[in-house]
Amino acid sequence: MAGAAAAGLGAAAGAALPALARAPRRRGLDGLDAHPGPKQMATADGAMVVTSNPLATRAGIEVLREGGNACDAVLAAAMVQLVTEPHMTSITGGLSMMYRDAASGEATYLNGNVNAPLAPLPGFSGADLYSGRGVPVPGWWPAFEAARQRWGRIGRARLMRDAIDIAREGFAVDPRLFASYSGSADNIGIHPQGREVFWPDGYLVMPGQALKQARVARTLERLRDEGMDYYTGDFARAFSAECRRGGGVIVPEDLRAYRPMFQRPVQGSYRDRYTLIGSPAPDDGGMMLVEALNLLEHVDLARLGPASESFETLQWLIRVHNEVYYAPPRQGDLDTAPEDVALLLSKEYAARRFELMSQRDPHPTGRVMPTPGTIHISAMDRDRNVASCTHSHMAGGWENGLFAEGFQLSGGGSFFQRILPQPGARATVYLAPNIVMRGDAPVIASGSPSVSLVACVLQNLVNLMDFGMDVRQSVHQPRFGARPHNPQNGWERGNILECGFSEGIQRQYLAWAGERRLWHKLVQPWASLTGGFEAVVQDPDSGRLSACADPRRAGVAMGL
Repeated sequence: MAGAAAAGLGAAAGAALPALARAPRRRGLDGLDAHPGPKQMATADGAMVVTSNPLATRAGIEVLREGGNACDAVLAAAMVQLVTEPHMTSITGGLSMMYRDAASGEATYLNGNVNAPLAPLPGFSGADLYSGRGVPVPGWWPAFEAARQRWGRIGRARLMRDAIDIAREGFAVDPRLFASYSGSADNIGIHPQGREVFWPDGYLVMPGQALKQARVARTLERLRDEGMDYYTGDFARAFSAECRRGGGVIVPEDLRAYRPMFQRPVQGSYRDRYTLIGSPAPDDGGMMLVEALNLLEHVDLARLGPASESFETLQWLIRVHNEVYYAPPRQGDLDTAPEDVALLLSKEYAARRFELMSQRDPHPTGRVMPTPGTIHISAMDRDRNVASCTHSHMAGGWENGLFAEGFQLSGGGSFFQRILPQPGARATVYLAPNIVMRGDAPVIASGSPSVSLVACVLQNLVNLMDFGMDVRQSVHQPRFGARPHNPQNGWERGNILECGFSEGIQRQYLAWAGERRLWHKLVQPWASLTGGFEAVVQDPDSGRLSACADPRRAGVAMGL
């Protein structure tokens, strides 16, 4: 498959969204729709941003219009999402970004994920996720500042302006956000800071009504004006006091000791046409993608056809995904464990691994990962700088009923169940921000949220690279996902399958999984637990950009 079609860039583009581009100055209550469902594809020659929230996408596009680059666009969008998607992210969680500088051709990974506290957590278990013991040391704000200072062009005040305006003025609650906070009403409502936002008049804010967060606005203003002085001072003291009130061990020194990590990405080739640049451990989802694509090179997918039409393709995708996703967590990166990483990513290891896979049934038991609330943003600017960013509170929303300075305290210690870090060390998380190159051109910048994020990215990359789909076709395809996490009942491997597949494929899947005693379940079409592929795609011949928000979430793509 050659040229544009090989990256899924040759199909006709859907309509752009001019009404959003002409949105009025008022930030949050101007009629922008935010709901799951079918999405339009946006195309542009200049720049592109795609997120899971229209207000965030618009914030990123406006920063690009004012001379910012892809990093600035992602940071402005992420800041808005702190306000508009509190069920998915928080300043008490983490932020990680893959950034490729067009002038130098250098790609660098910023790991701003959560740390374990400096104090030990003996006997840590799933029960701790609902208390202060499950609160990790956050990295979101230090990573925001590190990315801005290293790659950005726009000042902090401008990057934060839209988020502060929206927090103070309010924004219209979308149905997905309402479903999340109404389902967590007990945990939110027991805290005064929760009630002041979600029960301002003595009853729960309904869909379409304005959600205002004055305390969040004040916190963001102090961060804007005082930066790390406030973060490691008053914020750290308030955060630590609330954590310890809930039974945790974090103290202000934890926040002062935290450092973002700039790392060398991992790389792998695919079918001699593409190079994938992925996140290194301890954000080991990028390594999983390289390993999975190495295995898939041994399958003639072009002959079999897309997974929506071929159960053989679907079962190979599931098997390859499970082989890498349920393997022991990768902890070393290119600097700390170069030989181990080289072995895992080698074609020779993949060939032997595939041979062994072909001779046995899938393993019936194993460990599965936590289910976080998470967000992904992808952007390319006019110079073709590329930013792919995943940020999150690394847990389900409002799990512990703890708040500080207007923000929920993350329950991201869920990842301590995957592997408990040493005191003060970074959590091992399966995030997978990635960039796909064709020659010297970045052709895909992508990532996904959810427990199924590796499966989501893998399936969509195959759609784009092997089957020549455009990004709109790809994100609307049915997909499989990973088993949701249950912290109390332990972790078992397994897969969910959306009911968007044909009846025939569903029957084949149920029979195949049942015969092998694999945990399996059919779920609704376009289920949020199968991820949300947020990607910007560039035609390597024309340079034209395209993007389409995933229908499983409430986002939108916009271009310049």
